[in-house]
Amino acid sequence: MIAKCEECDADITVPDDAIVGEIVQCKECSSEYEVVSIGDGKVELKPAEVAEEDWGE
Repeated sequence: MIAKCEECDADITVPDDAIVGEIVQCKECSSEYEVVSIGDGKVELKPAEVAEEDWGE
């Protein structure tokens, strides 16, 4: 399955055995995306949320 990177417009190859919630990465710009849904040979991605560091503040 192929999706487009929102950052650089490159193709992101999503494995056929991917599951919802899995994180995939663009090979061109290293942006990370979370698999939101899979169906009818199509995959929907959203930018992965980045956990911010908590420095004890």
